[in-house]
Amino acid sequence: MGLLEGKTALIVGIASNRSIAYGIAKVFHQHGAKLAFTYQNEKLKPRVEKFAAEFGSSLVFPCDVSCDSEIQIVFTQLSKHWKTLDTLVHSVGYAPATELEGDITESCSREGFKIAHEISSFSLIALTQAAKPMFCETSSVLTLSYHGSTQSLPSYNVMGLAKASLEAAVRYLANDLGSNGIRVNAISAGPIKTLAASGIKNFKKMLKINEQRAPLKRNITTEEVGNTATFLSSYMASGITGEILYVDGGFHTCAISNDDMN
Repeated sequence: MGLLEGKTALIVGIASNRSIAYGIAKVFHQHGAKLAFTYQNEKLKPRVEKFAAEFGSSLVFPCDVSCDSEIQIVFTQLSKHWKTLDTLVHSVGYAPATELEGDITESCSREGFKIAHEISSFSLIALTQAAKPMFCETSSVLTLSYHGSTQSLPSYNVMGLAKASLEAAVRYLANDLGSNGIRVNAISAGPIKTLAASGIKNFKKMLKINEQRAPLKRNITTEEVGNTATFLSSYMASGITGEILYVDGGFHTCAISNDDMN
């Protein structure tokens, strides 16, 4: 029996079969979870429907996280199929491409800052608010962060600030919902070649540096993030909430690697 046998999970933010959300969905499915998905726009709808079918689901709903009414409709529709929601997976992050180039003093704009924080951070709170009536005493919320939330990285700029905001939201939501038994956590994943990451300048160099410096001497996979997400969403993590769990091969623990000294 899988760790999530019979459990329900809504995956928000799947965009391609290389995305972290896809890796999470894949492992959730392997562990017996019943899945539902959202798609951002009509262009992505056929792709997400294909992924859903791959995981034995027909539950696919439109959801632009910048629109409160669309968020609410997702859970109104979902409640017609499921009585409770065991896990909400938030895998959403965006900043205009112009915000992810050069120095932050050159690229950061008021509008870009607002967009990055609304889509990447506030959307977690908005989705959790709308999902709350469907949660049960053992439900959990999971989001995806990145190391740029705590240390500066070239060209990550306003997304680093948005991820820091996201991690703070995890702690506040965990404190708010904990009395109801609902847990809220984040995975800070190492760099992975996803559709979203392609918008970050010099991302290939970041992958190479991470591989060289991380204690495991390699980059991680979406399936490894999926494994951790499965653990955090299962009864085995019943005492964990408000945490930012790193899955980055240990990169965040090293100021200087042995290779740097050679």
